[in-house]
Amino acid sequence: MRQAFKASVLHCLADPGEASDPTALQFFDDGLLIIENGRIVEVGEAATLLPQLAADVAIAEFPGKIIVPGFIDCHVHFPQLDIIASYGAQLLDWLNQYAFPAEARFADESYAREIAAVFLNELLRNGTTTALVFGTVHAHSADAILEAAGSRGMRLIAGKVLMDSNCPDELRDTPESAYADSKTLIERWHGKDRLGYAITPRFALTSSEEQLAAAGRLASEYPDVWIHTHLAENKAEVEEIARQFPESRSYLGVYDQYGLLRERSMFAHCLHLDDEDRSCMAAKGGAAAFCPTSNLFLGSGLFDLRAMRDANVRVGLGTDVGGGTSLSLLKTASEAYKVLHLQDQALPASRALYLATLGAAEALYLDDKLGNFEAGKEADFVVLDPAGSSLSERRTRVATSIEETLFAITTLADDRNVAATYVAGQRAEIK
Repeated sequence: MRQAFKASVLHCLADPGEASDPTALQFFDDGLLIIENGRIVEVGEAATLLPQLAADVAIAEFPGKIIVPGFIDCHVHFPQLDIIASYGAQLLDWLNQYAFPAEARFADESYAREIAAVFLNELLRNGTTTALVFGTVHAHSADAILEAAGSRGMRLIAGKVLMDSNCPDELRDTPESAYADSKTLIERWHGKDRLGYAITPRFALTSSEEQLAAAGRLASEYPDVWIHTHLAENKAEVEEIARQFPESRSYLGVYDQYGLLRERSMFAHCLHLDDEDRSCMAAKGGAAAFCPTSNLFLGSGLFDLRAMRDANVRVGLGTDVGGGTSLSLLKTASEAYKVLHLQDQALPASRALYLATLGAAEALYLDDKLGNFEAGKEADFVVLDPAGSSLSERRTRVATSIEETLFAITTLADDRNVAATYVAGQRAEIK
């Protein structure tokens, strides 16, 4: 079924960079997005495309609004939804004080399903249509989130956590059970509809060498699944890794040693890396999730986007809830602007949009399917409302360019600025 959507339309064709290269951005002030059977057919000026439409094509009009590609969250923990905004601790203490107790509740399968449903509702309410998601050590946590995403038609990647060291007994698996459970989950979910599986060691600190080796064996057996873990988030964590793995040159070297650095490897944070790490990550196809709200909230450090992109490392934004403070990628982009500003780096609104859409798709190796409105891609998109709040309406009314308008929306946004979210061409219902 062919449909058309009339509004301003904005998407990225490439990384606009710090100087906001105008050729990397495509904007139609009075635009038309045409889709058919859940895929993009064409995008362009309404005046050009409307006369070509058949008379029976339904046209949804969104005057005063802006259609952008669906947002893509490169790193988030669905089991930590209920501990978002938990007061004051750095990473390792925060895990013990908040994260591990919250995740222990997921021994209850019905609770896991309840949180999965609420979590996906919140993603869609904030315009996020694709995410790479951590579960818990319980295999049914991955079942819960993937089943819920499948019922909504979402493209989502998730995995059960592998964790057999330096963690509570009730959250501990073994190298053997981690391998067996993950293999079963891969066979059950990977490639089903729009779903994918991620081999998910929490981080090297909570996996024995035997478990990391088992994860690497899975990665070699299933080269098209993702690998999702944390890297160099906190200085104390990095120091502990050096003590635990003295033979490795760096934290990244631990993952590389066990076959966990490759294309489709997503490393959250990547704050405390050196040039050799960045070069190695780029050469082997690994990607970084830039998680500014979490990095600020837990006092972990500042992400160096310029160094990562200069090294040709793929980068996308991640909310990292519950250490992160919002599931909104618009708010996350606003905090990214501040993090980079502190380092004399620029983040124009167009580049922030890139990091939440096409850049994130590239980081996940999904840019053949998602990220912008090129013909043939999946029709996930968001209708942004500049007048979602009285303040954003007042500010955007005096904007003189789409870059200024988008920056104001990003800086002031909350879920009121998301008028509608579409998944595969269908308006998402908040269940």
